Amino acid sequence: MQNLASEKAGSSLAAPDASKPTSEGLVRAVGRWDVVAMTVNGVLGAGIFGLPAVAFARIGVYSLAGFFVCGALVALIALCFAEVSSRFRETGGPYLYARAAFGPAVGFQVGWTTWITRVTAFAANVNLLVAYLGFFLPSAQSGAGRALVILLIVLVLTAVNIHGVRDTTRMGNILTFIKLTPLALFLAVGAFYVQPEAFTAQAPPPSFGEFSSAILILLYTFVGFEMSAIPAGEMRDPQRDQPPGLLIGMAFLVTLYILIQIVAIGTLPGLGESERPLSDAASVFMGSFGGGLIALGAVMSILGNLTVVMLVSPRLLFAMAERRELPDFMASTHPNFHTPHFAIYVTSAVVLALSLTGTFVHAATISVLARLLGYAVTCLALPEFRRTTKAPAAKFHAPGGVAVAVLSLVLLVWLTLQTTASQAIDMGIALLIGFVIYLLARRGTPARA
Repeated sequence: MQNLASEKAGSSLAAPDASKPTSEGLVRAVGRWDVVAMTVNGVLGAGIFGLPAVAFARIGVYSLAGFFVCGALVALIALCFAEVSSRFRETGGPYLYARAAFGPAVGFQVGWTTWITRVTAFAANVNLLVAYLGFFLPSAQSGAGRALVILLIVLVLTAVNIHGVRDTTRMGNILTFIKLTPLALFLAVGAFYVQPEAFTAQAPPPSFGEFSSAILILLYTFVGFEMSAIPAGEMRDPQRDQPPGLLIGMAFLVTLYILIQIVAIGTLPGLGESERPLSDAASVFMGSFGGGLIALGAVMSILGNLTVVMLVSPRLLFAMAERRELPDFMASTHPNFHTPHFAIYVTSAVVLALSLTGTFVHAATISVLARLLGYAVTCLALPEFRRTTKAPAAKFHAPGGVAVAVLSLVLLVWLTLQTTASQAIDMGIALLIGFVIYLLARRGTPARA
């Protein structure tokens, strides 16, 4: 076990003064409802505005069952995260859990792949944002216009993140409210226009393989909840606030997504061919005003998601550099704003490059695959922490505990088996690069506790 004794001691302390920097050089300014908003923003981004059409094109009306299956799977994993996260107060999330349970080598690979999920998710989401922005500004969808929009988004989010965690969480909270308003209107009005005959099942039904591959891509709409656990070092009382914040946010999102897919299937005849499915569906029952409102909501939703990605991704690099598993300069904080500014600069440069060269569906698939490792190791950490007496005490105990963790692992293995050879090769290359970086960073340098 790594660093468990100090974690246990830290867990018994009262929440620190939020106005003073911690020993890491950060400021604890994030509360419970900020965690709820962060969870919603981390999950509710590009996926639900694009993948309802992708899933319908692959498995038709059975995509509704796909949303139920994804919701159940993610609920199990979220329960594991809720318990494991309640043991820690430091920055790192899945990286920290893996390191404490299974050692620094496993921890680094989880941290590395989790960072990859964040930057590839940013690339996927910003590309869909450009597609929805094209509803108002067609020139933004391609060429120099697309590149300029992406550059401006990255620069603004970088500046906000450098300035401080309070500003970033405040911006995220505002965007959460803005993004939910048009979706609520979409459901409230669209419910009256749903055509029951649209839910007639196709014959023959999709094969198990077809359904499984659709679940893998559809899972992208549900993932991202783990982001809210990463900046625990900037939360006022992470052990008590993270579990309920995470579970409240996920319960809300699962319900919201299922209702959205019902309205999308029931109101848009050409759902499988739509590039902007929710906007096109809203145009059917609310005219051009509805389409424009949903397109604007999508832009705000994705911006909110990108805000969270840019908040948490540098914190992973910061947490790994703190333990000398990355170059030391990434562990430095800004003297005035107390933010990990060099880690923010590095992350911004990478997401800009990926965003300018990537596409939505490819980046979304790679992002899901990279996440599965972090999810699996966190689920494994739950029984490991329960087994050992050296683990820091949990402030939340998941119902079902070990059984939930085992079932989650079985489902994660099932999803991993749905990957294609090219996707597996991409992930293998990413893991190999991470292993080389880990060896170079630790060569001749003792790790910090």
